[in-house]
Amino acid sequence: MKLALSSRLLWAGAFMLFSGMASAGITLGGTRVVIQAPAKEASILVKNQAAEDIMIQSWMEPESGSGIQDVPFAITPPLSRLGANKQQNLRILFQGQGLPSDRESVFRLSVQEIPQKAKGENTLQIALRQRIKVFYRPAGLPTVEDAPKNLKWRLVRQDGKALLEVTNDSPFHISFVAVKLKSGGKSYEAMADMIGPKSSQKLVLKDAVPSTATGLSVEFENVNDFGASEKHSGVLTN
Repeated sequence: MKLALSSRLLWAGAFMLFSGMASAGITLGGTRVVIQAPAKEASILVKNQAAEDIMIQSWMEPESGSGIQDVPFAITPPLSRLGANKQQNLRILFQGQGLPSDRESVFRLSVQEIPQKAKGENTLQIALRQRIKVFYRPAGLPTVEDAPKNLKWRLVRQDGKALLEVTNDSPFHISFVAVKLKSGGKSYEAMADMIGPKSSQKLVLKDAVPSTATGLSVEFENVNDFGASEKHSGVLTN
């Protein structure tokens, strides 16, 4: 049985979400953007790697779970046509109010390629979107480089299961690549993504940790301002 696919954009089921740097048509010049006050804007390069012109649409959203409702940023241009193998800068403009002054805030920038009208009748069109983090960093904060080193770790038990609790006393977000609890020659991988400023999280461990485990330590990798991975280690406290 043959299925005729409409040449119209199929938003339900045909939409693909890409959060990495590259897609079939567009690439971004980084995996994150940091706006450091007193600066009120930053930019990121968008390149069209396709052999034909494309339309791109860009917008900002609050990070899920951040508690922020409004987005005090403007994107320019929000909608543009980008020629084949051409590039342009997207400008992110801070409107100057509404965000905490004692900690970093995080948002998501989405850059979406709008498919051109299909030439054939049986063509599936796919909207390709990339999403990266945008951090707004107010003036007067300490250096971000020390934040991962100052994380506090401890092993807690809840409902009979071991959880790895991490506390971030710094005013910065810390994005994890990997977190492992070490005991002797064994490693226990923790499910971790990002921890917000001045907060704690209980991380689920993929394997059970025996109550007799000793010599506990933590090894983890985080992403720095330049998108590179950094390795750190930590000790557990009671």
